[in-house]
Amino acid sequence: MSSARDYMRDDYPRRTTTTLVWLVATICAAFVLQLVLLAPWSGSGATLINQLALTISGLKEWHLWTLATHSLLHSTGNPFHILFTILGLVFVGRELEPMLGSRRFLAVYAAIILLGGLAWAAVNWRHGGEHIGAGAGVFGLLVVLAGIHPNLEMSVFFFPVSVRLKHIVIAVAGLNLLGLLFYEFFGAGVPLGLTPSAHLGGMLAGWIYFRFIHARAGWDRAAVFSLPGWLRFSSDKKTAPTPVYGRRRPPAALRADVDRILDKINSQGFGSLSDEEKRTLDEAKDLLSKH
Repeated sequence: MSSARDYMRDDYPRRTTTTLVWLVATICAAFVLQLVLLAPWSGSGATLINQLALTISGLKEWHLWTLATHSLLHSTGNPFHILFTILGLVFVGRELEPMLGSRRFLAVYAAIILLGGLAWAAVNWRHGGEHIGAGAGVFGLLVVLAGIHPNLEMSVFFFPVSVRLKHIVIAVAGLNLLGLLFYEFFGAGVPLGLTPSAHLGGMLAGWIYFRFIHARAGWDRAAVFSLPGWLRFSSDKKTAPTPVYGRRRPPAALRADVDRILDKINSQGFGSLSDEEKRTLDEAKDLLSKH
């Protein structure tokens, strides 16, 4: 039968939908549902929305799920709110997800959202209020990407100007810090409806992940607490960086890197690997040959 022929078999690996696509689709679906529930003819739909938004009164009643669900809600009166979220996630996620892998990317995003919500609650505990949106997730992932590729040049919207990613992170952190100190700490409304405390909390979560987990392959190897190299003052004497392939890594860290690289090969092909990832595979191959 023709179905038994090799060239007719449907056993080739198929490209799976990425976590980033599912995440963006979920946020868009939640926004559409939000518009429907808030419509005048929906009756008590607004009550459900209020149960998902992050509020101080809700936290005092132990509505802890709002620390996560608030990231699914966006302003229905300001379309730029969700537009910024989607563009930011796509802008950062398409670069970051292949580096981290789907599961770790989603876990890091969830942790960033959680810490961003906690930071907002800590700052606004006395003033009260409501917080929605996933801006903390966008800024937190941006910090992780800047930690991995600090000198990556990005175009600023439609202007013919390229800015290094580390400079974008510094500018964003500075603007949010000003908004926190001069507005949000005093319970005043921040221009453009921003929530600097949540953004800075998300950026802190992204830095913690990169500094103590990604860069050092786990909490047990994080011996010191210091700023990233691109935030330190340069000295006259500069030592050449040690090549990644010259370092001795523990087997567990090497195995995690190999698993991530194999996932990347399955989804994007061998040609998508960087030189560093190819050296990691060579290192794993040499280690297996010795055994």
